[in-house]
Amino acid sequence: MQWLDTIVDEIIARQPDGEILIESGGSPSGTYHLGHMRELVTCDAIMLELQRRGRKARHVYFVDDFDVFRKVPINVPAEFDQYLGMPLCDVPSPDGTTGKSYADHFLLGLMDGCEALNIEVEFIRAHPKYRNGWFVDAIELCFENVPQIRQTLEKISNRTLDEHWTPMQVVEKGRLKKRKLVSIDKAAKVITYENVDGETCRAAYDKGEVALDWRLDWPARWWKLGVHVEPFGREHASAGGSYDTGQQLMKDVFKGNPPLPVPYDSIHMVGDTKKMSASKGTAISAEESVKIMPAEVVRYYILRSPLNRPIYFDPNKGVVKLIDEFAQLSAKERSSWEEQLFYASTRGSADIRVSRVPFSHLVAGYQAALEDADKTLELIKRTEHAAIAGEEADIIRTELKFIDAWLKRRAPEDVKFSLQDHVDPSAFTDQQKVFFADLAQKIAEAPKDADGEWFHKTIYEFKDTTGLPPKELFTSLYKLLIAKNSGPRAGWFLSILPRDWLVKRLQFKL
Repeated sequence: MQWLDTIVDEIIARQPDGEILIESGGSPSGTYHLGHMRELVTCDAIMLELQRRGRKARHVYFVDDFDVFRKVPINVPAEFDQYLGMPLCDVPSPDGTTGKSYADHFLLGLMDGCEALNIEVEFIRAHPKYRNGWFVDAIELCFENVPQIRQTLEKISNRTLDEHWTPMQVVEKGRLKKRKLVSIDKAAKVITYENVDGETCRAAYDKGEVALDWRLDWPARWWKLGVHVEPFGREHASAGGSYDTGQQLMKDVFKGNPPLPVPYDSIHMVGDTKKMSASKGTAISAEESVKIMPAEVVRYYILRSPLNRPIYFDPNKGVVKLIDEFAQLSAKERSSWEEQLFYASTRGSADIRVSRVPFSHLVAGYQAALEDADKTLELIKRTEHAAIAGEEADIIRTELKFIDAWLKRRAPEDVKFSLQDHVDPSAFTDQQKVFFADLAQKIAEAPKDADGEWFHKTIYEFKDTTGLPPKELFTSLYKLLIAKNSGPRAGWFLSILPRDWLVKRLQFKL
């Protein structure tokens, strides 16, 4: 993992001694999705690699819950537009729970996702920090350096600020507002400002009535926390963007060193040119992703690609390929970089929840067994994966829980099936019925250990005796068994079905 080694080498060169602090962060403005998890998983991988090299490292997530509620996401009632402009920590929860805020509601989803992904992180919330005076010295530094800040922002971002620009917002009638600064009283910890009507008002900046502008809040927290490294979305890394202004303000105002920047590209749903957006409904939530895939697979998916590349997620057939890829990595003799990837994906745990049985086989077996885990294991034990089914029975049982969730939530229709309880013989031609009868006889006489290859060859042999095209041999079988024109690999599928049941179905006795 060259990208990870490069980052960690530079961190250690910058900070040869002491504990290293890694920060991530964001606003709990809506559902956290898989794209958000790229930042947190990356931070966790950096921390793990530092610890592997004998360094103390810690990861904190700064929750911007004092941020403004800017828009109503698609999964929040439209009437929440009445709260626009308020701090997220003061907006009521969408689920109506008393004493729980909008920020609480969505942050819980992120915390659950981090727990499921085994991400070791400490959450720090912005609103208590503003309301208990933690930001006071940073706010005062910013007010003392308004001319310098203005010059830095205008020069680096290449834009002209309004003549009344100030480095803060005030909470006015419950909403965050940009207002003209008149004066500051450090002794009383109060600022005086003009409201929209030109009236003089006061706000206590040690009690959360004042918030720093975003471009100042970021370096202020670097300074207060002592952050050494921070991954962030590539949009913040653009020329003149928030990292560029932040690092200069860190030097000019806070007289400290900015953290090592670790920009990363976005995650897209397959077929979408724009990054995931929960507010627009174009994302898979962090919560759902860990229900349809084991944590180690989600981590593997995120970590296997360099950070400077966008990655694409296919929640349908892509999940099958992804889990099978991880299973292969788990089973093989790994190179040094593969071992590093595997360690970061599993966090060094031996508790792997992906078996060596191909995912597609388990999907077919689970459905053929009427979604019964015990019966699925019995079916798999009649295949070439019998030994694995015996050795990894507990792993398979766990994996079937993810398969069940995937089938219910994301599996494409052509993968899902169920064995038919009843079949109407009139739905088939006479040629097809003769084929079924002859195949039933062959299967009744087949060796007990007949595998998928035996069944496949046996079916195919009938192309010369039934007059049916080879394709119709298979499509007619799928229609008879699962009422579809396609399905799991036919030979393997027939090999896992109960022999007596299969023979009777081919004879229309069921």
